[in-house]
Amino acid sequence: MAANVEQGARRATFRRMQDSTAEDWRIIAEDFKAYAATLPDRVLAHLRLLAGDCGGFPVDRLTHSLQTATRAWRDGRDEEYVVCALLHDIGDTLGSFNHPDIAAAVVKPFVSEENHWMVEKHGVFQAYYFFHHLGMDRHIREAHRAHPYFERTAEFCELYDNPAFDPRGETVALVEFEPMVRRVFSQVKNTIYRTMNEQPGN
Repeated sequence: MAANVEQGARRATFRRMQDSTAEDWRIIAEDFKAYAATLPDRVLAHLRLLAGDCGGFPVDRLTHSLQTATRAWRDGRDEEYVVCALLHDIGDTLGSFNHPDIAAAVVKPFVSEENHWMVEKHGVFQAYYFFHHLGMDRHIREAHRAHPYFERTAEFCELYDNPAFDPRGETVALVEFEPMVRRVFSQVKNTIYRTMNEQPGN
């Protein structure tokens, strides 16, 4: 099946995916690689949307994210962990009721199982510090007590997430973390699109 040429871009021509051809998917895969390479730019742009949005908190959501990452970085955590700390609340803009799930989905292809679980469950663990003020159960994290990453996630909240609401706290600028984000997002560890992600020399 021949490809269409529109505005200088080659496109597949199928109308139903079941009618697609290997040539169609060569075209799509080529574009996919170029688009995937700019993912860090889109992630960083989305993170910047948190700036100025305090939601009643002492600092805006971007500052909270930066303080969480700053604390982890100063504590000597590796880059993958620091990037998880930076992006743990990136889902706030679209996931008002499930922001940890959004953040976990964003980082999942690029991080370890334990870091992914930590991001995904941090909301449940962070609840320990405030749910009782809302008449809710602050101990809901106990449902995960037997999980191998329980202590890791509890520690993340205690040391980095929980204290990162300080208007006077150290807040390293986002530009300092951008190279870390780019490095972490350059190594895909978990995806069903393995073939499309393969790069020459990998």
